[in-house]
Amino acid sequence: MLSQLKPDLNTETVCQKLASSKEQLDAVHLRELFAADPQRFNKYSIQFEQLVFDYSKHRMNSTVMQGLIEWADAQNLRSWIGSLFSNQDINYTEQRAAMHWALRLPAQDQQHADLAADVHAQLERMYALVEQIHAGQRRGATGEVIQDVVNIGVGGSDLGPLMVTHALSDFKYQSAQPLNVHFVSTMDGSQLSELLHQLRPETTLFIISSKSFGTIDTLTNAQTVRLWLEKALGQHPYILKHHFIGVSTKPEKMTAWGIAPENQLLLWDWVGGRYSLWSCIGLPIALSIGIDGFKQLLAGAYAVDQHFQYQPFERNIPVLMGLLGAWNNNFLDIQTHAILPYDGRLKYFASYLQQLEMESNGKSIQRDGEKVQLDTCPIIWGEVGPNAQHAFYQLLHQGTQSVSCDFIAPVKRYNSQQYTYADSAEALVEQHHLALSNCLAQSRLLAFGNEALDQKELESLPAYKQYEGNQPSTTLLMQELNPYSLGMLIALYEHKVFVQSVLWNINPFDQWGVEKGKEIANQLLPILNGEQSELGGLDGSTQGLINILLGKQHG
Repeated sequence: MLSQLKPDLNTETVCQKLASSKEQLDAVHLRELFAADPQRFNKYSIQFEQLVFDYSKHRMNSTVMQGLIEWADAQNLRSWIGSLFSNQDINYTEQRAAMHWALRLPAQDQQHADLAADVHAQLERMYALVEQIHAGQRRGATGEVIQDVVNIGVGGSDLGPLMVTHALSDFKYQSAQPLNVHFVSTMDGSQLSELLHQLRPETTLFIISSKSFGTIDTLTNAQTVRLWLEKALGQHPYILKHHFIGVSTKPEKMTAWGIAPENQLLLWDWVGGRYSLWSCIGLPIALSIGIDGFKQLLAGAYAVDQHFQYQPFERNIPVLMGLLGAWNNNFLDIQTHAILPYDGRLKYFASYLQQLEMESNGKSIQRDGEKVQLDTCPIIWGEVGPNAQHAFYQLLHQGTQSVSCDFIAPVKRYNSQQYTYADSAEALVEQHHLALSNCLAQSRLLAFGNEALDQKELESLPAYKQYEGNQPSTTLLMQELNPYSLGMLIALYEHKVFVQSVLWNINPFDQWGVEKGKEIANQLLPILNGEQSELGGLDGSTQGLINILLGKQHG
């Protein structure tokens, strides 16, 4: 596979050197790498503000690291980073820039003054709305105070806000009256139906989040809640004005649907959905953690943006994340990557990264129109660590598949000042230490195998109780999980994705596979609705399944 690389000779030569390094390392176990270098952790870990990035448990040495950085140089990564942090049409298939980084620019940024002013104009409109709701000044059509906010979106308009809101539950803003934020994304109606049974129309506000304001999943759910409201409160523009907020790039579509202009928050074409939580798509986040919390989230991401742009590759965390991921994927033939947070608040982080990574880099065509010559994005999966230990860690430890892992954990948790149940704080700290001990133990066993066992016990252990180890992993520790550190964490993965897209010479900012699936669904919908009966152009399987769904034959 590697011999088929066709970029310039320099890139080909670098990859051949990396392939040679891989062959030399094949017979070397991680425990030997650590035994040979007592300073390995110090050499291969980086502390950056609130984060520690430990990559010492990867199957590499200084020769490999040098080769990986040469690969980045051969692919002009530094120049590409400069292009990202500009208004160039880096998303070339859609002829637009990819400027999600602009969403976290400080208001007084001098380098991009006009852009920062434009972004903050929308953020200030969002903050004004948040203040209004928090103060109990936002009322429904009957004059009652809004108590529940429902975010209706899908993909990037759902996963990012949902993940962040859940992750920062300890930082919930104490509004004048209790405020609950809910999320609806599934198009089948089951999620929405269950939620509506728990809510009162008089006190519920809906956020319709859709970049295009044409996503059928979102608009179907929006129409359902509109009918629910109108059935209870009557049909009048006044009703819509008091119960709907829209977030989109399409003000005209929002207006046509019935959302009042003063209730519209705007996006830009240069923001991809999966990169949009920093914008007004993050309204549910700001409602949950407050304006100051949201600003801290942005500040954490901005700190990483600066780090990514200006740190040398050898000390650049997102660059190293991208390089090591590509090394595992392209040279060690590790095709899946597990995200394992040891904190229940990060329950949705793996799901969020699935979209971020696989929608971005699940591509097979290079920027020059040719097929890729290297495997691109690995399968991303994962679960909160303690749950995962009782589910798929058996495969990680003793299965036949090689899997790379990211372990993520906060150093501190349950400070009594922020936690409601102060009397329980001590016991909860002990529980957190239990989680941390498991986090460290699992990465240790994955890396070192039998060496992590009691050596006297090992002498009499049958083969089925032994462990090969040599599975690579990264450990990311944050001082605590707070808005700032979470902003940092998300931005690290965003930029990791970009680094890998440069290595593989693909565009990480489009998603034509997603769009085509939606288009074909729209072609089939009239058939299922009975508006069209012609099945002739469809394959036999789809015809057979449609006939069953329409009751024309039994399944």
